Amino acid sequence: MTTPPPEAPQAPPWRPSRPGRALVLGASGQIGRPLLARLVQAGWRVDALSRQPQPPLPGVHWLRGDLAGCRELPGEVDLLLSCGPLDAFAARFARGDVACRRVVAFGSTSVEAKRTSPDPDERALADRLRAAEASLFATAAGRGVAATILRPTLVYGAGRDATLTRIAALARRLRGFALPADATGRRQPVHVDDLADAAMACLDAPATHGRAYAVPGGETLAYREMVARTLAALPSRPRLLVLPAPLFRALLVPARRLGLASGFGDAALARMRQDLVFDAGAARRDFGYAPRAFAPDAAMLTPPA
Repeated sequence: MTTPPPEAPQAPPWRPSRPGRALVLGASGQIGRPLLARLVQAGWRVDALSRQPQPPLPGVHWLRGDLAGCRELPGEVDLLLSCGPLDAFAARFARGDVACRRVVAFGSTSVEAKRTSPDPDERALADRLRAAEASLFATAAGRGVAATILRPTLVYGAGRDATLTRIAALARRLRGFALPADATGRRQPVHVDDLADAAMACLDAPATHGRAYAVPGGETLAYREMVARTLAALPSRPRLLVLPAPLFRALLVPARRLGLASGFGDAALARMRQDLVFDAGAARRDFGYAPRAFAPDAAMLTPPA
């Protein structure tokens, strides 16, 4: 008779509103930084992982290394937060070398938005995100851990995003920015501080256990309007040029050769015409999510020194 494998140990029940020890992965990133400040202010003892050396931060114990290989992670914490790539986090979490009672991890709305992309690399990204979410929830359920995944839309606010800060940099350089006339797809840019607040609000919300939430920004606006506000936030006030779609596509060819549109492929161009809009109703209901409208300033669009 075969002896069945022992059941996975069940974690003690999560006790809200009682700060203990927290481990933040991806802590030096654009979401991790404001989240560290909130945890320290709330009384948590914080360990934070970064691949690069970081300046001292009161209340934070920095650990150095990459997520896959770091051997200095604490063996047990009360709270585990991931602000980096979800697939890498799900793989590390599955190893089981860090015990915890609560997990909040950031994913991306790309899990839905890029699922049917014409670009195979983007479809592969959506597949990885979907597999990572499934793995994380399955691992957490097997260990009796309360897990929540937050899916941001287009992130901005720390000068480290790959969309609006990049647009601002190119507009400063060229003293203007061009868009095709059919760039009418709607967007919901979300500020990093609102995402950090969302993660903190989840901690005391039992309804969020075992669930994934879209966390868009507080305003839905057309792509062209989003870019117009971005340029208006810059002191030099670069000009926004709206070109006929065929002319814009023709000009992309030399722009790519000059390196001015590197990484801007046909799939990205097609998405300018698509609505990437997500419902924040569940997040409002379950943890009071209330993000701000899109009103950037120059500091939000300037890379840190």
